[in-house]
Amino acid sequence: MNTETEAKEQTKAPEIDPIKLQRLTQEIKDNQNLLSGTLAGVAAAVLGAGLWAVITAVTKYQIGWMAIGVGSLVGIAVRTFGRGTDRAFGIAGAASSVLGCLAGNLLAVCIMVSQQEKVPFSTVLSSLNPEVVTGLMKATFNPMDLLFYGLAVYAGYRFSFRRTSAEELAKLTK
Repeated sequence: MNTETEAKEQTKAPEIDPIKLQRLTQEIKDNQNLLSGTLAGVAAAVLGAGLWAVITAVTKYQIGWMAIGVGSLVGIAVRTFGRGTDRAFGIAGAASSVLGCLAGNLLAVCIMVSQQEKVPFSTVLSSLNPEVVTGLMKATFNPMDLLFYGLAVYAGYRFSFRRTSAEELAKLTK
């Protein structure tokens, strides 16, 4: 055998056993849980929104990168608790991410209003209704928000899917 043929043999990708692949695929499908993933994503969105609001209140500065943090946190929560590979997991992560961003912005504004007007935060929250929320969101909207919300949605979607481990891939070869 010449060295060129030997080199090709050594770099040849391992052959996947279709039966093992089918078993792994079925095992993954059986273990995914969209409800758990979605609930974890919503919980992460609430946590992320709270952190966003507190950081904004402490720094007195709206940090757009917080949106990406919220999206990443949500996506990782969906992936960890949902263990899914279906598109629905990505959609749950993306939707929860954008809701977390909107809530983070709203809570940040509420904290700032509370501080500026020297009224309890709970008083500001209790005065919220759909009309007030819409007005606050419109008044504080910045076109740059769309960029960061988009990045958050991407992160929430992208990080929501279960990853196949190296060990699982190694078990698939013939």
